[in-house]
Amino acid sequence: MEQAINVVLVDTHDHELGIEEKMAAHSNGGKLHRAISICIFNSKGEMMLQQRASTKYHEPGKWVNTVCSHPKPGETPDQAVHRRLMEEMGFDCPMHEVTQFVYRTDVGNNLTENEYDHLFFGTYEGAPKPNPDEVQGWKWANLEEIEKDMKRSPGKYAAWFKYVLKETMKNLDKK
Repeated sequence: MEQAINVVLVDTHDHELGIEEKMAAHSNGGKLHRAISICIFNSKGEMMLQQRASTKYHEPGKWVNTVCSHPKPGETPDQAVHRRLMEEMGFDCPMHEVTQFVYRTDVGNNLTENEYDHLFFGTYEGAPKPNPDEVQGWKWANLEEIEKDMKRSPGKYAAWFKYVLKETMKNLDKK
C-alpha cells in the first residue's frame, strides 16, 4: 500500500502550524504549506526546464523550472532541494536560497497550490538523468525566450511557473 505523503502547513512567516496529507492540503482552496523551487542554470545563463510526466495528478506534460516539490516533515528546505533534485533529475549540485515568497493558484481538478516557496539557484553543466515517473522531458532555455513563449502559449506551462519565473527574474543578481 502506498504511504501517504505529508506536507508542512505554515503561516505567512513560514512558522510551522502542523502536518497535512498532500492531497488534502491542495483541496478545498488549499492550505498554506511549505514548498521548494529549484532553478538550475548553465554557464550560458540558461535555465534547465523539466516537462512534467504525463502521469502526474495535476499539470501533466507541462513545462516548469528544474524542480518543484515539498520538504518532508522534519526536513529543512536545504535538505529537501538536494533530495528532490536527485530524485527527479538524477544529479545534485551546490545550491543556495535566493528568496522566499507566497503564491496561490488554481491547478485544476479542484486543486489549489497555496505555497510558501523557498527559491534556490544552482549551476550545473551536465545532462540530467530524469526519473520517468516525474519527468518526461527537459531542456535548457533562455530566460527571455521563456518569458516570450509563456506570453504566447501560457497553456504549455504549469500554473505556478509564472510566479517562480517572476521571482527568478527579480533575483538574477543572486545567481
